[in-house]
Amino acid sequence: MAAEQATPDQGPERRLSLVEHLAELRRRLIISLLAVAVTTALSFTFTRQIFDFLKRPAPPVQFIYTQPTELLSTYFKVAIISGLVLAMPIWLYQVVLFVAPGLNPTERRYVFLLLPGALLSFIAGAAFAYFVLFPPTFQFLFTFGQEIAEPQIRIGAYVSLVANLMLWIGLVFELPLVMYFLGRIGVLSPERVKGIRRPAIVLAFVGAAVITPTADPITMTLVAVPIIALFEVGLLLARWGQRQRRIAQRRRESASASLG
Repeated sequence: MAAEQATPDQGPERRLSLVEHLAELRRRLIISLLAVAVTTALSFTFTRQIFDFLKRPAPPVQFIYTQPTELLSTYFKVAIISGLVLAMPIWLYQVVLFVAPGLNPTERRYVFLLLPGALLSFIAGAAFAYFVLFPPTFQFLFTFGQEIAEPQIRIGAYVSLVANLMLWIGLVFELPLVMYFLGRIGVLSPERVKGIRRPAIVLAFVGAAVITPTADPITMTLVAVPIIALFEVGLLLARWGQRQRRIAQRRRESASASLG
């Protein structure tokens, strides 16, 4: 199929029909679902070890479940989330292959080049959440007011909190690459972004307040400062992308003039 033959340096040979688009979507979904099914089954055999890994940032506390099916459903949730993460390179690549025919050659090339960086950025964000954010956050949450009540944490609620935080922090770490890509294709202007630097700092703290489950300033700062740093890095990358875009445009104009 045309979509299958498309590469980062080639455009689609022809416009696909609706039936061909649906067939291509079905193919990509099947490959992605098979990959997720395999990694989920593999994760299910190591669910106990994954539980131990997820509980490690928390201080010693009694985890409980309050419904007959809660622990079983949490087992499946952990296995599915782990399967999605392990299969991420495969299903994300399938998404890129599906949308690639709709991109121009420049956009297609940079999407393929930035894909490994996007995966590494997400992993870096999840690692930051696990090793830097979780210990002080859970220490505050689980020890606050212990003279009033003894904490007994539902395992399902804890897993959901950990998964959501790692997801959002991982996505936040994609910001520099997104800004570079938008700058490279001419959508984002560094001059325009520089004008919103101060509002961006305020938004970083607002976003940190939304992402973090605690209201203490230490945890919010631990999240807000990296967001601001990532924004500044993204600003530099967007400026670099714009410079590369101008250089490429001048080269094309010079080539056109020499041919003319």
